[in-house]
Amino acid sequence: MKRSYLILGGILIVLLAVMPAQAFTAKTLTVTLNGNGDAQADMQYDLSFVEQAAIFLHAANPSATLQNALSENLGRPVTVVSADMSSADVIIPSFASVVQSGGSTIMTTPAFSFANAQQEVRNEWYGSLISANFAPQTTTITFPDGYQAGFNNQISIPSLTHTLAAQTGA
Repeated sequence: MKRSYLILGGILIVLLAVMPAQAFTAKTLTVTLNGNGDAQADMQYDLSFVEQAAIFLHAANPSATLQNALSENLGRPVTVVSADMSSADVIIPSFASVVQSGGSTIMTTPAFSFANAQQEVRNEWYGSLISANFAPQTTTITFPDGYQAGFNNQISIPSLTHTLAAQTGA
């Protein structure tokens, strides 16, 4: 009886090693801009068992990995406020450019893509064991006046330009 459990266990391990498992799956990305162009980005995601184990065993550091990847991709330093097994909060200084023109404020966000992150996962030690989906199911970019732009299942987000609604003050 013990021998059959060992054989079944061995087969299960071989199957798990051969079959790719779903890894990082981006669920939502919410980018909220403030008036000076800084952004707070919140990403919700799912991790595979292998990735969760790597984080638990400190073989992977999601905060450092995320910070390095974003800094390289955006060409500016970022601050990872928090990162855990299901979400990450990041502050990105000067994410959007802000221009005053004719009494109006115009904000432009850069185009950005998660394609490089997807390639980075393929280069990791566990890359051949998993398949990652870095295209957020829903991406929402919110400007200071409440205007929102949304995208579904896109790995690359285009640049956006928006003229802020005039603030009425008393």
